[in-house]
Amino acid sequence: MRQLPEADRDAIRIAQDSKFARWLEQIAATGGCAHPVHLSGSTTTLDAATGEILHHYDTRDEPGERLSVRCRNRRATVCAPCSRLHAGDTFHLVRAGLLGGKNVPATVRHRPRLFVTLTAPSFGPVHRAGELCRPRRVADHCEHGRPRGCGAVHDTNALLVGQPLCADCYDYSAHALWHAHAGKLWDRFVIGVRRHVASVVGIAQSRFADHARLSFARVAEYQKRAAVHVHAVVRLDGPEGPTDEPPVWGTVDRLTDAVHASASRVVVRTPYSPAVGELALRWGVQVDARPLRADGDGPDDDAVAAYVAKYVTKGASETGAGTDYRLTTWSDVGAARVTNHVRALMRTCWRLGGLPEYEPLRLRTWAHTLGFRGHILTKSRAYSTTYAALRADRAHHIGHADIPDAVTDRHWRYVGSGHTPGAALLAASVAEDLATNRALAREEREAPR
Repeated sequence: MRQLPEADRDAIRIAQDSKFARWLEQIAATGGCAHPVHLSGSTTTLDAATGEILHHYDTRDEPGERLSVRCRNRRATVCAPCSRLHAGDTFHLVRAGLLGGKNVPATVRHRPRLFVTLTAPSFGPVHRAGELCRPRRVADHCEHGRPRGCGAVHDTNALLVGQPLCADCYDYSAHALWHAHAGKLWDRFVIGVRRHVASVVGIAQSRFADHARLSFARVAEYQKRAAVHVHAVVRLDGPEGPTDEPPVWGTVDRLTDAVHASASRVVVRTPYSPAVGELALRWGVQVDARPLRADGDGPDDDAVAAYVAKYVTKGASETGAGTDYRLTTWSDVGAARVTNHVRALMRTCWRLGGLPEYEPLRLRTWAHTLGFRGHILTKSRAYSTTYAALRADRAHHIGHADIPDAVTDRHWRYVGSGHTPGAALLAASVAEDLATNRALAREEREAPR
């Protein structure tokens, strides 16, 4: 008789356990998380005045004497259930800064607001999708003997799209170092926007904060050429933030002009290196600033929030621009399942990361993301709510809020993570059922009445 696969045998073992029903409740509570974190410990809630025990929970009564909680990984390629939850939180975080809600007044919708896209500069010609890739009237070749043009028509999903016409001509060092300084470029861009507006309206740049506040939420997106672009919602408020109206000179047109002026002027210089020299890093020439209008003539607010949320859940591997795990050795770079273009960028990060002048950039640590470091989504403090506040609201909604006038004593420790083969099968089934139920509920809500 043919033996069942290990995962099936393990799933049957779990299903036959006397505490299977409770185990299934835990898996459902995590949304079918693919890599749950397992904790052991207890929580005791006491009345602060009398010392009476109001609630006590201990994992000794749980299956395996542990409690499973979500991994909360934002990447869909790592954990689809948790990435959906993260995308939902991001949607509400961004939407609250556009339309109000979550302690943000609805009046923010009538403020000067832009949806801004900043691009990376060119590091060398790459293949493009479209009618003709890179047509040239006269046949020409680079110093390495490769054509400088391409007359082919590439499909959007063609593997060649985004790859350099000549890898030897491509400036991989500049690409990697631009990624490493992208955060500083953004910071200086924001400062430049404030300074430009202050200069135009005739106030001292150092006094801008006394008159207005610039709030934003931005997300980084890898393009086909493995270069990061930045999409951001930018809003102008009064000095107190979302509860304060901006000054009369704070208009959409002035904000738009400031975005274009700052993007064209910002320069970040790299440390001098005998191997590379000193590079002057800038934003690309393609800058887009679209007004978000309350009367509906601009991009839809919900669509913008959904657009940002979609990219938050994409890992580097899903976009083909790196991996979702860190590279610890040179051989890891060679073994990564990526294109030759991306591998060349990883190797460049590894090589430059070994130079003392670039040590603060931690290029080897971030070689898996091609030198780009930091959070995929960042926001200014006054833009809207926070992830922590959204999670606290969700905990309150499902009945895990703290009891007023009570003291809670917690003792927890980490005891492991992940699933056994059979548990992974069952968790995937739970996640699929939950996703199906959400889809059916959404269809019912959207059905015409």
